[in-house]
Amino acid sequence: MLTIFLQDYLSIIIFLFLALILSFAFIVLNFLFSPKNPDPEKLSAYECGFEAFGDSRMEFDVRFYLVAILFIIFDLEIAFLFPWAISLGEIGSLGFWSMMIFLFVLTVGFVYEWKKGALDWD
Repeated sequence: MLTIFLQDYLSIIIFLFLALILSFAFIVLNFLFSPKNPDPEKLSAYECGFEAFGDSRMEFDVRFYLVAILFIIFDLEIAFLFPWAISLGEIGSLGFWSMMIFLFVLTVGFVYEWKKGALDWD
C-alpha cells in the first residue's frame, strides 16, 4: 500500500519539500543580508507622492466594491471556461447548454450592473 502511494506521489512530495526548503531559505537569506538602517526617504510616502491626509477609515464608494465583485465574477468565469473548452468534445450537448445558461446568467448580471451605473465614474 505504501509503495503504491510512493510510486504515484513521491515526485510531488519531493517537489513540495524542495519548494518549502527554498522558500524558507530565501526568507532567511533576505533577513540576514538586507540593510537594517532605513533613512527618512525610504520611510516616506511613495504610492501617491504626497503625505496621507484625512482619516484612513474613510468610507469607500459602493461602486468600488461593485467593480471588484464584477472582476471576481468574470475572473471565475474564465476559470470555468478553460476546462469546459478543453472537455467540450466529451461532455456533449448537455455540457454545452449548461455553460450557455451559466454565461447567460452572468451576462444578465453584467447588463444589470451596467444599467445601474456601477461602471460609470463621475
